[in-house]
Amino acid sequence: MKTLANQTLLFDEDCPLCNAYTAGFIKASMLDENGRKPYNSLTEADCQFVDANRARNEIALVDYQNKTVTYGVDSLLKVIGNSFPVIEKVGKAKPVYWFLKKLYSFISYNRKVIIPNKKTAEGSLQCIPDFKYGYRMAYIVLATLITAAVLYNYSALITTLPVGNFSRELILAVGQMVFQGMFFIRCDRKTTLNYMGNLITVSLMGSLLLLPILLLSGFIAIPQMVILGWFLLTAAIMFIEHYRRIKLLGLPRYLCFTWVLYRVIALGIILNL
Repeated sequence: MKTLANQTLLFDEDCPLCNAYTAGFIKASMLDENGRKPYNSLTEADCQFVDANRARNEIALVDYQNKTVTYGVDSLLKVIGNSFPVIEKVGKAKPVYWFLKKLYSFISYNRKVIIPNKKTAEGSLQCIPDFKYGYRMAYIVLATLITAAVLYNYSALITTLPVGNFSRELILAVGQMVFQGMFFIRCDRKTTLNYMGNLITVSLMGSLLLLPILLLSGFIAIPQMVILGWFLLTAAIMFIEHYRRIKLLGLPRYLCFTWVLYRVIALGIILNL
């Protein structure tokens, strides 16, 4: 790989994805050993030419020699393009560039509900993205649709359940958010949607855990005990993850029990339809 020397990415060290790909750039020699730096270690001197607010939302690539900065997709294309010029050229094409910008923003603005982290001390420099209502709602809608689609197909494998359809699973997924949302009536919109983002991430994670059995069922016959057992194991993992996120967000722990209550009520309704 061709090394882009004397360039430093300011990354969110609390974001596993950011940690992974910036470390990957260095390991692949696309950046030198000083090619990344945690955002929260920015100094006052750095902030003379680095837009700290923008760098929270778009990863900054800093040229400390010339005191110039690129952000977001441009930073990534510059690093990758130094080794693979064709990729940078394609990425800069207008339709592709537009899509990459939207995709990057979608992930960046939702990264703290996809993978949350503990709150840091007040007053310390934090790499927390701005709250964007549109991107948060887009994430919730997309994750809900994926969850409903996977659950619809998985429920078809469980012979003890009444035959369902996609609409039923979609209503159940949305209903979970409405039910939990009743306990946020007195909270501001940001707090509510941050929780909803985490809630649907747990559901999406559960759906992804169901995929191996779902895909395998297309090739071999899987016993009902295995299908049900995998589903119950997935539900247990989801409960643990939901509980972990509740603690990280500093929210009431009873939300875990209302989460279970809704699912018990929903199961009772399905079995009696």
